[in-house]
Amino acid sequence: MVQRRPQARKLPSPEELRQLVNKLKTENKPANASYREQSLQLHGWICAKCGREFERENLQLLTVHHRDGNHHNNPPDGSNWENLCVYCHDDEHSRLILADYLNGTKQ
Repeated sequence: MVQRRPQARKLPSPEELRQLVNKLKTENKPANASYREQSLQLHGWICAKCGREFERENLQLLTVHHRDGNHHNNPPDGSNWENLCVYCHDDEHSRLILADYLNGTKQ
């Protein structure tokens, strides 16, 4: 086996790197990536379960729950979404897991 020396490569400039990162971000962004913003606009900054209201400072604690469990089902009218705080969202999914366990549908 012939040993080869590594070839020196020109590193991209910071501007070229910035452009590449932006290009990759836009190309890999799912078509429905803005459903959270749509749901927040449609349903408001309030948890549908406990009624907790949110401000810009704590808005990251408000999540979008897909009622049918399908994260790809994002109708523009928001009929498959409900805004839930992280605590109610966890509770909602825990209830489904418990129900499956008690019904013997999931092992």
